[in-house]
Amino acid sequence: MTDKILEMKNIHKSFPGVKALTDVQLDLYRGEVLALIGENGAGKSTLMKILTGIYQKDRGSIVYKGKEVAPKNTKEAQELGISIIHQELNLMQDLTVAENIFIGREPRDKLQFFLKDKELNKKAEELFQQLNIHLDPKTKIAELTVAKQQMVEIAKALSFHAKILIMDEPTAALTDTEISTLFKIIHWLKREGVGIIYISHRMEELKQISDRIVVMRDGEYIDTLETASANIKQVVSLMVGRKLHIEQKATNPSRWKEIALEVNQLNNRYLKDVSFQLKKGEILGFAGLVGAGRTEVARAIFGADPSTGIIKIHGKTVSIKQPYDAVRHGIGYLSEDRKRFGLLLEQTVQENIAAPSLAHYTKFTFMHTKKIKKETQSYSNQLKVKTPSMNQLVKYLSGGNQQKVVIAKWLLKNCDILIFDEPTRGIDVGAKQEIYDLLESLAKQGKSIIMISSELPEVLRLSDRIIVMNEGRTTGELPQHDANQESIMELATKQA
Repeated sequence: MTDKILEMKNIHKSFPGVKALTDVQLDLYRGEVLALIGENGAGKSTLMKILTGIYQKDRGSIVYKGKEVAPKNTKEAQELGISIIHQELNLMQDLTVAENIFIGREPRDKLQFFLKDKELNKKAEELFQQLNIHLDPKTKIAELTVAKQQMVEIAKALSFHAKILIMDEPTAALTDTEISTLFKIIHWLKREGVGIIYISHRMEELKQISDRIVVMRDGEYIDTLETASANIKQVVSLMVGRKLHIEQKATNPSRWKEIALEVNQLNNRYLKDVSFQLKKGEILGFAGLVGAGRTEVARAIFGADPSTGIIKIHGKTVSIKQPYDAVRHGIGYLSEDRKRFGLLLEQTVQENIAAPSLAHYTKFTFMHTKKIKKETQSYSNQLKVKTPSMNQLVKYLSGGNQQKVVIAKWLLKNCDILIFDEPTRGIDVGAKQEIYDLLESLAKQGKSIIMISSELPEVLRLSDRIIVMNEGRTTGELPQHDANQESIMELATKQA
């Protein structure tokens, strides 16, 4: 490989309070598949968003086909010949295949009023013949499988004469047969001289399809490996890299005798036969990479998403069809998006804490306002919520204190099972430690906790046991004393 098409050098990018990328480098050759890998939050997506014009770099250079470029938006990047296929496909379901491919560039009559449908469909058909795929240009996108929609995205990218194609987790929702078809198309693209940046967490897949592997960690470039000579353990070690000095959690499994929650064969469109037990007084960590299905497990248990399977609470089978059922059975869910799903931002601290329990304080048409005030204040004090008063609007609190308000409302509701989804996301270091202390305190009081986190140090710091997921399945369970970053990442990248 001597024909370099892209070189990204010394790329820096910061957001308010966060260094997303520091001195990152990457190069790509014509006809090469370059795998880009790293843990959640490693900076892969940010780097690709800079390349495709979604973000602008703070410093550094992008040299494309020998010239320095700085795309200001995706349209500019596409016109240069740089296209991205996102994991969440960006197609309009009610338009046809051909209309999606050429949207905004449709052939029209001389007055520009009417579309030339025959010409539009013919151009799409020519693209499909190039790719050796069989699609009807007149079919609506909504009628296609995910795999075929992905083919449409590839055809759309080629319609811009793409010389660089970025694929973000392209096989996440595909069957083995569909993956085989995709790989054939990728090999054809390579022969045509297209450079492909391939983001994936599937290690076995990288061996099949990539020429080199670039590893990122914590917003920094780590290393580039030749795929042929790399092994999975070496790659995982580079992804994890840092030596952690984590205080070994003192665990005593003998104290967890009572099963608080039992989940058997949980299935829906995201999950496949998920089964596990949660003991009373235990913190059960859920680890996995983006799209592993951890949040989907929480939402299914809480009744936010429809699912099949058996859920038992304290040995009794229960039916949970909606969140109301879950709360009634003593389950509280702290969503990863607390502002959207966990709080009433325009309401006060007191109103937020009391919200799920109002029926308890109401008799006929009368509400016990004094009792509400006393008990919400008690939980606010217990959790050390920093607020000028209980009448402060929640939107004005810091992220850490907002999280405490969500916890307080489920404690007031007397939930025995608490699901924490990314409990410290968007919270500063000092507040993180407070949340850690709080979770451990709740477990000691006998609360049973499921804790989902994308931060491996956090999972290792808090969990008594760790369930690891990949692609909607559980791929392993680790007791705390056997868990480390390498063992978790091996299971997180294991084919289910």
